[in-house]
Amino acid sequence: MIEIKNLSHSLGDKTVLKDINLTFPENRIFGLVGVNGAGKSTLLRCMSAVYSPDNGSVLYDGLSVTDENVRREIFFLPDDPYYSIQLTCKSMFNMYKVFYPHADVNTYKRLICEFKLDEKKPLNTFSKGMRRQAYIVCALAIAPKYLLLDEAFDGLDPYTRKKVKAELISLTEEKGSTVIISSHSLRELESLCDSFVLLDNNTVSSYGDVSEKVNEMCKFQLAFLSEISESAFDNLPVVSLEKNGKFIRVVLQGDRDTMYNSLLKLSPAVIEEMKMDFEEAVISEIERSTRK
Repeated sequence: MIEIKNLSHSLGDKTVLKDINLTFPENRIFGLVGVNGAGKSTLLRCMSAVYSPDNGSVLYDGLSVTDENVRREIFFLPDDPYYSIQLTCKSMFNMYKVFYPHADVNTYKRLICEFKLDEKKPLNTFSKGMRRQAYIVCALAIAPKYLLLDEAFDGLDPYTRKKVKAELISLTEEKGSTVIISSHSLRELESLCDSFVLLDNNTVSSYGDVSEKVNEMCKFQLAFLSEISESAFDNLPVVSLEKNGKFIRVVLQGDRDTMYNSLLKLSPAVIEEMKMDFEEAVISEIERSTRK
């Protein structure tokens, strides 16, 4: 289990994270989401001891992230990892194997073959997506107890994304690993993650189960015989509202049946429920926070 307690961190004179308190249970996949500059990468760097937070602590199974034995249980893949001119897939895996002696050679060879990577070719001759694949191969072969991925799907084609997601699910199911992924691709996370953390305004804005987050909101499209004022919705738990003349599209906080009956009291000519997904739920949450 990962515990983050009262963590704050600044970069220069800019506060990036403030009073972060989080618990990540074992054997789950978490999505770390938020707009650019929300602090996702900074949080992952603090969690992997790349940064030492200004305040607070990060504990893995009750031990500090700075403990050498703990750090051998963690693998952090940043969004733009460093590589030298001579580095190849094979030399990179051998380098990691020194620090992670439990890394599995058979898994490495299988994935190198499946991703069609030349293990003897320098990484600087690879495309961005191929370099990302090479690092992911090493991460999966290491099979750490805690895997931290920053923009894991950046540069990957649809086939590779599907394959990586399947491998991450297997890692949690077969190895009992805990995976934390930051990504701007919210639809990718919805199909992969059990839970999510939303960072906004330098702190945790929302946290919980992905499916529950989607189900706690509902979206409707309404048409009226005459133009209606937005103030007619003031007594409803509106998350977001778009008005176009006689037409309204509204996202509400609450269960579908209760909100549907409440909207009927406004006497719309047409009312239609629309599908809500994780991406829209997160965007609506951020928009609501911005309006406060």
